[in-house]
Amino acid sequence: MSHIDECRLVDLERIEDPRGNLSPLYGGQHVPFAIKRVFYLYDIPGGADRGAHAHRALEQLIVAVSGSFVVTLDDGQRRRSVSLDRSYYGLYVPSMIWSAVTSFCSGAVCLVFASLAYDEADYIRDYQEFVEIVGGTANVDAAG
Repeated sequence: MSHIDECRLVDLERIEDPRGNLSPLYGGQHVPFAIKRVFYLYDIPGGADRGAHAHRALEQLIVAVSGSFVVTLDDGQRRRSVSLDRSYYGLYVPSMIWSAVTSFCSGAVCLVFASLAYDEADYIRDYQEFVEIVGGTANVDAAG
């Protein structure tokens, strides 16, 4: 099982230019896995929440390409929140970590690089089921 300490910020390469900056990303180099899917969340009403689930196998790198939001991470024992508000770093989230994306500012865009194609069977959407699977204590309120 994954532990919350495995979740980490990843510095992304930043090529600065007076005409605008560029950040290239390569799977296995900047992103710690081969990229199988990319998706983004946008037009999220200010203050809305997304996520509130875990993945059995999928890993993610989450980037705030515009605006800001908070990612709450939970491994069944501990919980922490990470604010993402810069487009030149991402948050690595391994499998079997419960995550919820909250506190979107208006106009925020959340870009997610995923290690697997979409598979509904990979999702754990019930927090109590997640805690049972990871052998957690559920000493925190249900995430999300």
